[in-house]
Amino acid sequence: MSYSVVVIGTSWGGLAALSNLLHDLPADFSLPIVVVQHRGKDSERLLTELLQDATELTVCEIEDKDPLKPATVHIAPANYHVLIEQGYVSLTTDDLVRFSRPSIDVMFMSAADTYGAATIGVVLTGANEDGSRGLAQIARRGGVALVQDPRTAEIPIMPLAAIKAVPRAETLALDAIAPRLIELSQERVKVGARKVV
Repeated sequence: MSYSVVVIGTSWGGLAALSNLLHDLPADFSLPIVVVQHRGKDSERLLTELLQDATELTVCEIEDKDPLKPATVHIAPANYHVLIEQGYVSLTTDDLVRFSRPSIDVMFMSAADTYGAATIGVVLTGANEDGSRGLAQIARRGGVALVQDPRTAEIPIMPLAAIKAVPRAETLALDAIAPRLIELSQERVKVGARKVV
């Protein structure tokens, strides 16, 4: 079984971090990527346009029931939670979680519940603790947990919370995350391997 999806969560400083990470992924990257970046509820689609300028991957803002596609970066729209389903993404307007909608935790937990050990979760720079519980759920299901080294984060609060929640997560400098994702995209899931807890 190969990995099925990469889910990325970020907040403050996320545009620069995402631009760096996505720039280093090849145009034929074999996995779909789903991103939750905290932003205002009235935010326009500028984030999608700015990220498209940084990468050869296709970048699109999610619409309800969009299929998950390889070599595509699916961006959570402002003011909607994102749920990862089998082969597609859906949107909800459920209550805010940790004062956020979209919520990284909501997206990560749904990815873990849907794809289990075939999920790769990534937590980048940010100013709150959103994503830590979801990354722990990915790890409990046997998925891969990657965290930006707090020393390379514009705001280290989010990575530090993720490391506290998942002490065995792989902690990587920002410029090492894309090479690691490329490696993982070429590997097969180690079913029955020791889970990250």
